[in-house]
Amino acid sequence: MASRVLWRIFTFTLVQILGAILGFWLDDHYFPSLASPITAALAGAVISGYVWHVLDLSNALKVMHWLRNGDSQLDGVGPGIWGEIGDRVRRLVRTHERAVALSEDRLQDFLSALQASPNGIVLLDGQNRIEWFNQTASSHFGFAPRRDLLQHFGNLVRDPEFAAYIAANDFQGDVVMPGRANTFAKPVRLSVHIHPYGGGRSLLLSRDITALEQADAMRRDFVANVSHEIRTPLTVLSGFVETLQSLSLNEAERERYLSLMALQAMRMQSLVSDLLTLSRLEGSPLPPTHEWVSVSAILDQCEHEGRELSRVLWNQAPQLVFEVQAGIEIAGYGLELHSAFFNLIGNAIRYTPSDKEIRVSWEAQADGSALFVVKDQGVGIAPEHIGRLTERFYRVDRSRSRDTGGTGLGLAIVKHVAQRHSAELSISSKLGEGSTFSIRFLPTRVKVPEVI
Repeated sequence: MASRVLWRIFTFTLVQILGAILGFWLDDHYFPSLASPITAALAGAVISGYVWHVLDLSNALKVMHWLRNGDSQLDGVGPGIWGEIGDRVRRLVRTHERAVALSEDRLQDFLSALQASPNGIVLLDGQNRIEWFNQTASSHFGFAPRRDLLQHFGNLVRDPEFAAYIAANDFQGDVVMPGRANTFAKPVRLSVHIHPYGGGRSLLLSRDITALEQADAMRRDFVANVSHEIRTPLTVLSGFVETLQSLSLNEAERERYLSLMALQAMRMQSLVSDLLTLSRLEGSPLPPTHEWVSVSAILDQCEHEGRELSRVLWNQAPQLVFEVQAGIEIAGYGLELHSAFFNLIGNAIRYTPSDKEIRVSWEAQADGSALFVVKDQGVGIAPEHIGRLTERFYRVDRSRSRDTGGTGLGLAIVKHVAQRHSAELSISSKLGEGSTFSIRFLPTRVKVPEVI
């Protein structure tokens, strides 16, 4: 820039010298009588300096016009100081534009990251008006981008618990409130937490905790159910032990009490076994798709165990009929399949009168799948219970289930095993006419022997 200033001084001086020379020459050759040569030279220097200033002012006006209007090109200024100023300003503007563009890109990246957040995010100004929100918050609170921006958050979310949370002005914790889509049949619960930051603004975070609350409720119910199921036989056992210790009993009475104690101990053992099975199913890797298990062998074992269970439960057992297509194999775990099959067979035995029939079938289907079916002629199940049968500890008839040794976990185990083997459990029933439980295995897990 210093060289440009020196060049500006030099050109101005040079123009004046040339003007003075021109004035002196004109006076000497064309106007010798108008003025003295010195006066003519001074006049030429003044006029040339004025012209120089006019041209310089013209360039300055062009630069001012360019700065004022923001034109992309600066033309006709020349290489002088104003051209240098224009070039430097242009470079500064371009640098600023690049910085602005970079900041804009980073802002968009930041907003995109906020949009991708699984939590709802709302930016509020000092008056709790909505400045911005992401799609998750829109879903949580039912906001519309064009309609609700700059609206007061409290006017759009009219929840008493949230209103009390705002009024208390204590944002160290969160507040739990129903979501926009909350219904009695399908509750939605949100955890909302406000974080104040600079300028009186606030960051509001919302999180869907419906699944967490449901899981917590399930955990509480599970613990309560397990405690209740174990407490009942323990109470019976304690009573019998006290009776044996305090009373003098004959051999027949002692045998009766001991058999009842053994029955209650077996009931607790079954409960613990089913709990361990469920835990193993939930924590173990999925069954392989390349290890094949013979279903005929599993059902042979289930038939033997089913007849033993019938003799234990009933004086006259219901008729068991097995129709098994030989040679069909399933890719998976044999122990899990045995547990699922026998749970369905055992349930049928428990709820079918002795003069009725239970039919167990296993066969390949035309589409390459395979179908396992247990069909009984028992008491049947009312329609309102069918959707909940696979819930843990859910029983249609609690007293009858306990009398026959059921734990309330059998169908939950069947459902887990079916899902782990990419199969589908189906249940159909009519009161007084019996029930049908079926598991359909996909062709990808079924191997059927070739017919020669």
